[in-house]
Amino acid sequence: MATQRFLPKRLITACMLGTAMMAGNANAATTIDLGYNGAPDPEKNAVHVFATNLKELVEEKTDDQIQLELYPNSSLGEEEERMEQTMSTPMLNVASFAGVSPLVEEIFVSAIPFLFDDFDAARTFFDEGEYWQEVSKALKERAGIDMLAVVEEGGFLAFTNNETPISHPDDFEGLRFRAMDPSQVALYEAFGASGTPIPWTETYMALRTEVADGQMNPPMYIIMESLHEVQDYLTLANIQYSNQFLVGNSDMIAGWDDELRDVFQEAVAEANQNAREHNENQVDERITYLEEQGMEVIRPSEEELTAFRDIGQPAYLEWLEERDIEQRWIDMALEDAGMSDLLD
Repeated sequence: MATQRFLPKRLITACMLGTAMMAGNANAATTIDLGYNGAPDPEKNAVHVFATNLKELVEEKTDDQIQLELYPNSSLGEEEERMEQTMSTPMLNVASFAGVSPLVEEIFVSAIPFLFDDFDAARTFFDEGEYWQEVSKALKERAGIDMLAVVEEGGFLAFTNNETPISHPDDFEGLRFRAMDPSQVALYEAFGASGTPIPWTETYMALRTEVADGQMNPPMYIIMESLHEVQDYLTLANIQYSNQFLVGNSDMIAGWDDELRDVFQEAVAEANQNAREHNENQVDERITYLEEQGMEVIRPSEEELTAFRDIGQPAYLEWLEERDIEQRWIDMALEDAGMSDLLD
């Protein structure tokens, strides 16, 4: 079981000590670490914009009872390391699928290709859907981590590569792609390419040295890591919604009194809404910037997008079944997304 791999004895001990400390200091001013990926650059990193806004709002609304210490650039560790820390110590973390999925593999269901037509559909799915409530419940029960917010990264995922313009699944044949996690490997293989999991911090060099031909991320991340320097083609297939997850140690949050917990959650909700507005307004500007930097932007036709959907969706659903993810999770997600026709 994935959770067991995350619970060596030293972490169990640390968790018990952390809980005792939190209980004894529930009313005292507390500094909490917040780790996340990417540079502390508000022009390039939407997660950093979210984190700095969250810090300001939390400290303001709690009258400095809670103060956040920001750790960008994966300085607290890569994805799984930060999740281990979040399980065992009083901290916050902005995690990607690579961080959450070893604990709650069912999160992969939310990455079914073309699950959302637009931002509003994705936000409704995560804010109101039964499936996401169950994912959050599972994360808390299995790992002692609260799911606090779904943080947008600035648009939908786009493909980049350095070999050929991609406008149709057939164009993937023989290419090698950096993958964030096993779900992306499955998607690339469905299109005829290969995928290799490579940490985000190593992606630029992997592309530069041609270990991989391409990768998949929203325009924000392409700019943030200067991938346009080593990638020629940008394909706006909008195949998946680009998001990460603000999570926190459950014992830490439970140790606060009701008033402190409420104002903290108000700060999270406000920071998340601000981030959504900021990100949506930046999408077109970021694409234009990448064009100006010399990338060729490919906008697939409706017919070509249908080809991506017709191959990607069934292949991905088959992959979910191969992972032994219970059908009820898939059913809930498709119902919440208004796509129950895929169950027929």
